[in-house]
Amino acid sequence: MPELNLPGPIGFVMGGGGSLGSMQVGMLRALAEAGISPDLVTGTSVGSLNAAVLAMPGGDSASRLQKIWSSMTKHEAFPGGVFSQVRTLRHSKTHLFPNTGLASIIDEHIGHGLRFEDLALPLGVVVTDVDTAKPVLLREGELRPALLASAAIPGIYPPVEHVGKLLYDGGLVANVPMRQALEMGAKSLVVLDCAFPGKMPGAPHTFAEVLMFTAMISMRNQAVLEAPIAAAEVPVVYLPGPAPIRLSPLDFTRTAELTNQAYETARTYLEILEVTGPGLYGSPGLVL
Repeated sequence: MPELNLPGPIGFVMGGGGSLGSMQVGMLRALAEAGISPDLVTGTSVGSLNAAVLAMPGGDSASRLQKIWSSMTKHEAFPGGVFSQVRTLRHSKTHLFPNTGLASIIDEHIGHGLRFEDLALPLGVVVTDVDTAKPVLLREGELRPALLASAAIPGIYPPVEHVGKLLYDGGLVANVPMRQALEMGAKSLVVLDCAFPGKMPGAPHTFAEVLMFTAMISMRNQAVLEAPIAAAEVPVVYLPGPAPIRLSPLDFTRTAELTNQAYETARTYLEILEVTGPGLYGSPGLVL
């Protein structure tokens, strides 16, 4: 395997994507085997949850993430059946699920009361300010509300009031927060995108797939525009994704498959990768 010339600090950039975030577990395993570790981490939505675990003290974050994802279920993250969703929507008028399930996951695996200042690595959590529709980078204070806000998918979860602002999922405006990692001082970036980078899932066949396809195109276009800008300054290693599968971001039944395929794809890519300076190595867009 060629030795990668990645100047420090190395920033790991963890994108959002619901249950597709399990891909990042496999990518992290491949990076660890290649001897690549982060000096700082930024994350959006589910990527912020993975990034928080990665930044926790005590080491062995890969094993912790593997354990979390292997036991994750839809009911944990999105509690309640159809009738419960209808009641929640009727009462709230804005969302289908309470964020209590997500809060319990954070408390169990990250810890209630943990603060950014308690982490072993600098962590940036990206959210969307509802009033300005701009990304906000959270880096201090209590971690739990920041993570809840970063993962507050509009229509799915409620917005979160935090730091004097009403906040939604950061994926609306910065699903792959490369710019924010540079803002934190990164001199090279490793991007762990879980929207099947470099590939397309094919034409949608159901209404749910239409919604997913639309969201994926929007998220990918953000990254396609921002990656070359970041790459003009620093090396940007954009890990490829596995072959797309038809899967809702709310479906946790294929976690092991996504993890393993992402690991194999990233491992194969890293075995031949050579970094020679600033530039884009890999691509969020379609690779022909």
